[in-house]
Amino acid sequence: MPVPDSALDRQELARARALLRRPQAKATAWPALGAAALMAISALMLATAMIIAPPTTLSHAVKSESR
Repeated sequence: MPVPDSALDRQELARARALLRRPQAKATAWPALGAAALMAISALMLATAMIIAPPTTLSHAVKSESR
């Protein structure tokens, strides 16, 4: 049984489909891990600064005179 002739080339059709297919993006965890590490370090530095910093005073700068 002879194969019917076709105007479409199967190899070229497969190549066209491969070119039209969207490229798969590689998801890496390094950017998210780096951002999380930066936030953790900054939170620890802020907590350390809050502990080490001297307490604020709540007294008035100008005292009123009492009679």
